[in-house]
Amino acid sequence: MSFLKLFALTICLFLLNSSMAFNQDSLIKKYFKYVPEILHPHATFNHAIVHHTAYDLMYNEQHEQADWIAYELTAQHTIKTVERSNKFIEDPLVKTGSAANEDYAGSGYDRGHLAPAADMGWSQLTMEESFYFSNMSPQVPNLNRGLWKQLEEQVRLWAKEDSIVLVVTGPILKDSLPSIGPNKVSVPTAYYKVILDVAYPQIKAIAFVMPNEPIQGKVEDYITTVDSVELLTGLDFFPLIDNQVESILESGYCRSCWQFKTKSNHQEKAAELSKEKLTEPSKTKANSVNQSKQCKGKYQSGERCKGKTKSPNGYCFQHGGN
Repeated sequence: MSFLKLFALTICLFLLNSSMAFNQDSLIKKYFKYVPEILHPHATFNHAIVHHTAYDLMYNEQHEQADWIAYELTAQHTIKTVERSNKFIEDPLVKTGSAANEDYAGSGYDRGHLAPAADMGWSQLTMEESFYFSNMSPQVPNLNRGLWKQLEEQVRLWAKEDSIVLVVTGPILKDSLPSIGPNKVSVPTAYYKVILDVAYPQIKAIAFVMPNEPIQGKVEDYITTVDSVELLTGLDFFPLIDNQVESILESGYCRSCWQFKTKSNHQEKAAELSKEKLTEPSKTKANSVNQSKQCKGKYQSGERCKGKTKSPNGYCFQHGGN
C-alpha cells in the first residue's frame, strides 16, 4: 500500500475515532479519489504547476521562482545513496524559462533550496532535479546556512521518527520586491514551511516563517500556525482534507507534540570538522589553501564571501561558481 493511500486510511480512522458522523465506505471513496492532489495548495492565482520525480511546484513567472513546492518525505527518503551534485541547472519543464546561474552570480545571495538536496539524496535523478533553478530562491547566506538548514534537518528527524511527513514550502512573495540578475529574480521577505504529520493516531500540523535576513535563536522561535501562513501567502494548504479536520489542524498547533533536537546535525559536523583541523599538520593546511582562492562574491552587507573556490570564474558554488 502506498504512503498516500495509507494517509487516506489514516484520515478516515481519525474521523471515525473522533465520533464524527461519517460513513466509512464513503470516506474511503472520497479520500482515495483525491489523495494524489492532497499536497497541492489551492491558490487564487493561476500559475503553472510542474511535476518532477519527487516534488511538485507552482511556478511564478513574475518572481522567477516557485510559489510553493510540495513533497512527501519518508524515513526511507532520508537515507542518502548519492552525493550532493552542486550542479545548478535551468528547469527544462518550466515552459516560460526559469532563473539561471547568471541571476545569482555575484549577487550576495545564496541559491537557497526550497526542497533541500538532503531530502532528495535517495536517487541520482531526484538529486539532480533538486538543483533546478525552479527549486531555488535568493536567500541571505546567514539564513540559508543557519536556522533554515536546522529546520530542514529537524523535518528529516520527524520523517525518521514517524515514517512520513508531508511538506509544503516556499517564499513569501508580494509586489515591488527587490530583484537580482537579468531575469529579475525577486528577493522574498521571508520563507515558510508547513508540515503535516500523518502518523496515526497523533495527526498534527505545524508551520514556520523565517525572515530572509540574518537571524538568531532556535528553530522553535519561528513556529506559527498554518492559518497564519495562509494569510501571508494567499494559499489554502491541504484543501482536500475534511473542513472540520482542516480547521483543527490549521488554527493552532500542539507544541508539546513535536520533539525538537537541541543540537543540529550541521553544528555537530562543524564541531567534528573543527577538531580535525586542529589535528591536521600545518603543511597540509597550507597546501589546501594554496589549491583554492577566496570567492569573489559578496554578501548582502557588502562584505566579501569568505568561502574558498577552485572555480575558474572565481566564485564559490553558493555565488555561481562551477
